[in-house]
Amino acid sequence: MLNKKGKKIAKSGLLISTSLVAGNMIGSGVFLLPSSLAVYGGISIYGWLFTTIGAILLALVFSRLSRIIKKPGGPYAYSKSAFGSFAGFLVAWGYWISIWCGNAAISVAAVGYLSVFFPILKQSNALAGSTAVAMIMIFTIINSTSYKSVGYVQVITTVLKIIPLILIGTVGFYYFNTEHFSPFNLSGETDFDAITASASLTLWAFLGLESATIPSDKIKNPKKIIPIATILGTIITALIYISSSIAIMGIIKPADLAQSAAPYADSAKIMFGNKAALLIAGGAVISCFGALNGWILMQGQIPFAAAKDGVFPKVFEKTNIRGIPILGIFISSLLACLLVGMNFTKGLSSMFSFMIKLSTLTVLFPYLLSSLAEIIILSKKKKVVSRKKMAIILFFSIPAFLYSLWAVVGLGSEIVYLGFILLMCGIPFYVLIKYNQHKLAENI
Repeated sequence: MLNKKGKKIAKSGLLISTSLVAGNMIGSGVFLLPSSLAVYGGISIYGWLFTTIGAILLALVFSRLSRIIKKPGGPYAYSKSAFGSFAGFLVAWGYWISIWCGNAAISVAAVGYLSVFFPILKQSNALAGSTAVAMIMIFTIINSTSYKSVGYVQVITTVLKIIPLILIGTVGFYYFNTEHFSPFNLSGETDFDAITASASLTLWAFLGLESATIPSDKIKNPKKIIPIATILGTIITALIYISSSIAIMGIIKPADLAQSAAPYADSAKIMFGNKAALLIAGGAVISCFGALNGWILMQGQIPFAAAKDGVFPKVFEKTNIRGIPILGIFISSLLACLLVGMNFTKGLSSMFSFMIKLSTLTVLFPYLLSSLAEIIILSKKKKVVSRKKMAIILFFSIPAFLYSLWAVVGLGSEIVYLGFILLMCGIPFYVLIKYNQHKLAENI
């Protein structure tokens, strides 16, 4: 692939692609989730397990689709190929909202972790908001250089942020207290409702499993590397999540865990003392940086792919000399900064919780359509599919669809309502784009 000057654009291999998948998933959420899940008690482990199964099923769906549809754009490209341009637009629109909304949440979480080192950030909303905005813009500039430099940052931050998680998830079991798991369900709800609610919360931590499929045109041998990177990244992330979360529940009493603003740091303090807590807090900051870096890359790629297909405004198709969709990245970052500025006075915790639920919901629509896309794509190609092959497809796609639908239910009616409104807000843009295309065709 050549850039605008005719020079070859460097492509990424398995290491960077796997780091992109794992790095985008291991973000700010995992460092806060143990506290959110503490109200459910040990039964939240089942939430993690069901979400892991669902995430692996979705990863298998995306890895299969990446072999059939070789265009960049991930869920957008798959949904458009299967269900048409309008469905493709809604998927791109929802996914785009999810990304920049999530980036705002990640920057807010990063400020919370930084306040451990700079307490003034807790005292001044203006300074805290400015710091969050500065983070978004710094990584926006990094993403405007080249895809490979983004990948190097992703490899480094992924390695650094995995270290504290692995430390808690292994050594933490030496400080394990089984009494913290009795009673097993602390929520007061039925077991099914508690598992459903906890599974919906944990899904936020797995968002990004499709990351390697989106910039597929910038990956070496994508047909081979994307499936491996997607599955490998998801499995590595799941093992780290489950081991560290169980360890933390065994280290900290449920009542204390529910009130903890930094559960991983608090666990490290119990295990090794104050200095270790600072190191873990530093790891959380790095985790946010890595996630923000990877997701800012994604927020340019989705609208870029949609704009090339004529279902997003042409401004998102503009690239710099390095082939980076620079305007799309900057527009998305500006919206994330605006969201931070408008909501920062509401408080870190409540704003973060609301943003991650909304971000999760708007990305579930792309997951729902993508899970069934392979069936439609094959039928459109009029290929004769054997019963064995169709059985394999259905074995992955139907459970992935049902899991995604179950996750939507678990987010609650208020979030579903707001997410639906946001999705519908995109329809006038689609109508305007199509109208202009028809007018242009008539004038030719």
